[in-house]
Amino acid sequence: MLPLKDSVRPRKYPYVNLVLLFTNIAIFIFQLSLDEAGLTEFIYRYGVIPHEFILSQGQVWLPLFTSPFLHGGWFHLLGNMLYLWVFGDNVEDRLGHFGFFLFYLAAGLAGNFSHIIANPSSLIPTIGASGAVAGVLGAYFVLFPRARVLTLIPIGFFITTARLPAMIFLFLWFLLQFFNAFLAGLNPGAQTVAWWAHIGGFLLGCIIAIAALIKKKLAGVP
Repeated sequence: MLPLKDSVRPRKYPYVNLVLLFTNIAIFIFQLSLDEAGLTEFIYRYGVIPHEFILSQGQVWLPLFTSPFLHGGWFHLLGNMLYLWVFGDNVEDRLGHFGFFLFYLAAGLAGNFSHIIANPSSLIPTIGASGAVAGVLGAYFVLFPRARVLTLIPIGFFITTARLPAMIFLFLWFLLQFFNAFLAGLNPGAQTVAWWAHIGGFLLGCIIAIAALIKKKLAGVP
């Protein structure tokens, strides 16, 4: 399933979300300009390598912040950016521009730490905005439970669309991450996707959104 658009229109212009979108795209275009050796060096320098982070006793921090802005291919990039485009504007609207920026970075960190904890011996660089974007999905799940998502659904050789409740769409997405994480755990050597980064980012997004709702209620804001 792929989201095409949601039913909630933001009240404020989501310029932070757009800056994040364009930043990810610009960095990927830069990656395309590198030769194979240069790209490999770039990925190993700025991607998160769980085993190296463990060995450094948490002293190598830069990749935790840079890896969410790197991608392994067009499908990897466009998939993440599609989800960020559909769901990010409304989360930014609720959290505020600067708050959303900090939230995005925090979700990326949560995703990276979740992956490191789940795969401490991995020597494969982890890159991609998936953990940060998963945080956006988790926040949307809590903040906009009544929204509907226009969804592209492939059925065999046919493709159709349906307007699904956001809670159902995102709950199914989250279940899929758990299912894939379980399957990847059966054969860790074949794992190519950081499923636990998705799970960690999503859960942090839910927690921060719940905290934002509680703060809003205590402040008496309707």
